[in-house]
Amino acid sequence: MNEERGAAGEGRAAVRRRHPEWIKVRAPGGADYSATRKTVSDLGLHTVCEEARCPNLAECWGHQTATFMLLGDVCTRNCGYCAVAHGRPLPVDPTEPRRVADAVGRLGLRHVVITSVDRDDLADGGAGHFAATARAVKERDPGCTVEVLTPDFKGDVDSLHAVVDSPIDIFNHNTETVPSLYKRARPGGKYDRTLRILAAAKQRRTGVLTKTGLMLGLGEEIGEVEEVFRDLAAARCDILTLGQYLQPTKDHLPVVRYLDPEEFDRIGRSARKLGFRHVESGPLVRSSYHAWEHVG
Repeated sequence: MNEERGAAGEGRAAVRRRHPEWIKVRAPGGADYSATRKTVSDLGLHTVCEEARCPNLAECWGHQTATFMLLGDVCTRNCGYCAVAHGRPLPVDPTEPRRVADAVGRLGLRHVVITSVDRDDLADGGAGHFAATARAVKERDPGCTVEVLTPDFKGDVDSLHAVVDSPIDIFNHNTETVPSLYKRARPGGKYDRTLRILAAAKQRRTGVLTKTGLMLGLGEEIGEVEEVFRDLAAARCDILTLGQYLQPTKDHLPVVRYLDPEEFDRIGRSARKLGFRHVESGPLVRSSYHAWEHVG
């Protein structure tokens, strides 16, 4: 059973889902985890690992890997699946790119993932800050590969070009879900805009790898998922990640169903037939999960 019942209100039964057995993660701990946590804290940085309550935090930090989150920890959008706080962000900190580069150096990273909250309050959506961070990392360690996971910049081409023209190796923008669920799950986003961004990034710089990810279990149909695969292949997307949606809190969208590992394997095989360079598919897969393996 994946559900347990308890009292709620005046005699009504509330249903709370339990995660199935294959959704298991180890508790954080160990020397490498502690070193990563200390580095992030000492430099005053934010990580999506913590802010989005990623289930892989212990594994990634144990390997001294973190996904740094730029531009604060408050998002101007309020997506139904995301645990990051929504509200009015603080001003941009111009010292942040250098501090991220310092963290990369201290941790000895060979691959770094850099993301951000949505900053619709900024004229360029934070694109210049992404570019400055990529340059700072490469100046500190030219051998470190840089992956950016960006917002949609409201579709602004100049903002997109500012990021793609910077010294990045992977441009990632998540599709998140199927078009029919955008209004409910991602009201600030547009499916067609996501496709245009991925296609435009590849068109701007053919040598950069493009990447995207989807959460499954929000109520999508398999036919819809396969149609998204075809759209992404047509946009020349190189790397695809597929993972199980997990409800961060009771105030977020509920899990409609859990896909088992075998189903993720089948869906991953279906995507690979369309020619993606790399497909990572599994219940605990997230955009940055094993990201260092996606470059080769």
